[in-house]
Amino acid sequence: MIIWIASDQQVNKLFLTTKFMIIWIASYPKSGNTWVRSLLSAYLYSEDGIFNFDLLRKIDQFPSKQYFEFFLKDFRDIKKISDYWIAAQDRINLLNKGTTFMKTHSALCKLENNSFTNKRNTKAAIYIVRDPRNLITSFSHHYSMTTEETFKDIINKKKMLTEKKWGMEGFGVATILGSWSDHYKSWKTLNFAPKIIVKYEDLIKDTKGTLVSILNFLSNIMDLEIEKKRITNAVKSCDFEILAKREKNEGFIESISSKKDNKRLNFFYLGKKNNWKNLLDPKIEERVREAFMDEMKELEYI
Repeated sequence: MIIWIASDQQVNKLFLTTKFMIIWIASYPKSGNTWVRSLLSAYLYSEDGIFNFDLLRKIDQFPSKQYFEFFLKDFRDIKKISDYWIAAQDRINLLNKGTTFMKTHSALCKLENNSFTNKRNTKAAIYIVRDPRNLITSFSHHYSMTTEETFKDIINKKKMLTEKKWGMEGFGVATILGSWSDHYKSWKTLNFAPKIIVKYEDLIKDTKGTLVSILNFLSNIMDLEIEKKRITNAVKSCDFEILAKREKNEGFIESISSKKDNKRLNFFYLGKKNNWKNLLDPKIEERVREAFMDEMKELEYI
């Protein structure tokens, strides 16, 4: 279920006990980040563990413009933005009371000698990884791309997620992804804070058990009680079909418009039906395996 938890021997205990730090919920796009945020926001921020879309506002995205407006007016230059990655996080932790959960699609990288995050700001990380063969079909739908285009994107070591792809004007700033394997390895090798790696496929197979494992991990680094009823409610209210129905009835802020006809695309698209065996061209599947052989074996995808 949970495939790996990092040793915390190198982590300064002072930072683990400090309340004003960030816990990252990190992933490559379309890997299950929204699902994990939904489960955690329902459990942590509702009275009864029952999810609604407003709860997702409790877990913001980083980087996003609201955290850089204090420092910058021009958000087009990723190098200039990187100059303030740490300063923006310092400010978040200074202004917030308690642990702050943040979503990110950024690789754990450096740009112009600027680190994406550091020991002072990071309490822990939850990293969600997904079989790249299934990621391709989901990514293609979300960004109105062919699977061939998506394949080229996820093997691109210089890949960035640009502002236009966020789907919300004035929200996203350019984010460094790198290739799927580089992204995964960047967070896997995080050594200055405890981390847990969660496979999207385990969320599918055993949502409740995976959520319990995440909560147990968190209970070691923050004040957190494990309540069975809240867990049950969170899992039930975050079921894919329920989320898809909510999106249909209420809309969903993270969905974006199709490049083909400008119609809003469903964010909650296929769920368990997204099976690469039925959807992906065998030739592209073979190329994915060749490109990511080592990581896919490590994650037991092949």
